[in-house]
Amino acid sequence: MIELLLARGEREMSLGTLAAMAQGGIYDQIGGGFARYSVDATWTVPHFEKMLYDNALLARAYLHGWQVSGEERFRRVCCETLDWALREMLGPEGGFCSALDADSEGVEGKFYVWTEAEIRDALGSDALAGAALEYFGPHRFEHGLILEARGPEPEALPEIKARLLEARATRVRPGLDDKRLTSWNALMIAALAEAGAVLERPDYLEAAVACASFVLRDLRDADGRLLRTWKDGRGRLPAYLEDHAFLVEALIACYEATGDPGWFDEAVGLADTMIARFSDPEHGAFFTTADDHEPLAARRKDLEDSPIPSGNSAAAFGLLRLALLTGNGAHERAALGVLELLFPIAVRHPQAFGHLLGAADFYLAPVKEVAIVGPEPSAGELRRVVRGAYRPHLVLAAGAADRVPLLQGREPVGGHAAAYVCEHFVCQTPVTTPEELAAAL
Repeated sequence: MIELLLARGEREMSLGTLAAMAQGGIYDQIGGGFARYSVDATWTVPHFEKMLYDNALLARAYLHGWQVSGEERFRRVCCETLDWALREMLGPEGGFCSALDADSEGVEGKFYVWTEAEIRDALGSDALAGAALEYFGPHRFEHGLILEARGPEPEALPEIKARLLEARATRVRPGLDDKRLTSWNALMIAALAEAGAVLERPDYLEAAVACASFVLRDLRDADGRLLRTWKDGRGRLPAYLEDHAFLVEALIACYEATGDPGWFDEAVGLADTMIARFSDPEHGAFFTTADDHEPLAARRKDLEDSPIPSGNSAAAFGLLRLALLTGNGAHERAALGVLELLFPIAVRHPQAFGHLLGAADFYLAPVKEVAIVGPEPSAGELRRVVRGAYRPHLVLAAGAADRVPLLQGREPVGGHAAAYVCEHFVCQTPVTTPEELAAAL
């Protein structure tokens, strides 16, 4: 829902919610990342379990909040959350684990809470400890203090966090759910790819590419069909709709971030498979299971975007974006089948359909299709303009022109990189300078 509000220009509620969550104990003020939920109205006392999907979605929301507002704390929360995922959830093969338990040593939150004496011992300085305690404004919990961020921010905050993180690393860690789920990994791929491109963080982009490569390589069966889960070196279980849909969105994000047409090709192939194996040609939208899945009493459809986007909402959004890159009407028609079936329900219960309403907003908006062709470094300067602001109603094509329809027929101008700003494949006169492109957008 926060993403929908940002896309619609509703700043007060969206940015206010992001700020309140970042200040509360639901956010790990020392190590980054969000707990699964809060048990109070002020985001103070969390259920300390950390889920991969929450953090992937929230990292992206904070990135967009920073783009909209320019508030540095939003950029910092985005980076700290992704850094946490890379530090604590990443497996050696490139995939991300699913969750960290709430408990350690049989006590909920023990890894995360502090005593005042522990803070003072870790910081080793009365001045640092005093600044830390004032900033974190600790909230008394059952067996310690929950750190928030409600006081004046000290100049030494990076040092304070680093010392407390080092001290916390000596504690018994919470248990790790180390299975890799295709759908949740896809959410993290998309967050890392977009943040890597926008923030110009090669480490994020490299992690996104490595994770996408892992999923496409190791989460396949002998026939090349997508699998849902991976553990102990082996993929298992046929993938569901959400696995396909989230991965389509992630592969598009990888393509837009890197310009590598291989990711575009993979997105198209997966989207076509999703339409062929999951769609309901009679009533519209998509079934949760494929047409060759084991027999069930009823072949159901996931509808609501809670706690993560439904497979149908993600399929609609991904297919709409892909259609603007491919010009393929079949992609758009499949997406519209979702919107036509679910939109009447969504407008009556909007809090349950945030991602679907985001897809509808994207479809109804005058989306700009930006095609950038030509040599570096001038092509990179043009891409930087596109990423320099929050642009929820835009798709970007760049790189080799022979495999991406939106790029075909677009040529550099006078040997210089050029940007074509289009709608429905009808383009304005190409521009070659960052200033001209900013004006065109």
